[in-house]
Amino acid sequence: MKKQISTLLFLLILGVACQAPQKEKVEEKIIEKKIIKMDKALRHVVLFKFKDESSEEEVQKVVDAFMALKSKISEIEDLEWGTNNSPEGLDQGFTHCFFVTFKSEEDRDIYLPHPEHKAFVQILGPHLDKVLVVDYWAKRD
Repeated sequence: MKKQISTLLFLLILGVACQAPQKEKVEEKIIEKKIIKMDKALRHVVLFKFKDESSEEEVQKVVDAFMALKSKISEIEDLEWGTNNSPEGLDQGFTHCFFVTFKSEEDRDIYLPHPEHKAFVQILGPHLDKVLVVDYWAKRD
């Protein structure tokens, strides 16, 4: 009886030990694919400086409308945003950064005149003081 329990316990431990490395390999492959994918990414960086008279609630409505574009425009591969927290003091008043990723220039060219993007620009317009846009192909050297 003790031998059977010992054998069963040994097989259980062996089974768990054999599965752990497989999980790590799967995670490595996923990370590897993400890196490859990002190497071929077109970045569209948008910085906003809002008007002083725009309230926090109005600015948040603009942020929400921009972030909603991801679900409305299929050509957007990824979309993230954040507010400036640089201690350097070189922001020139820009407070919000939006980082849009496309797979191709064709996808970006569909996005720019897209009706949903144009509708967003109408929401943004009354609150926008200044905008800066930079597009580039991501490189990993």
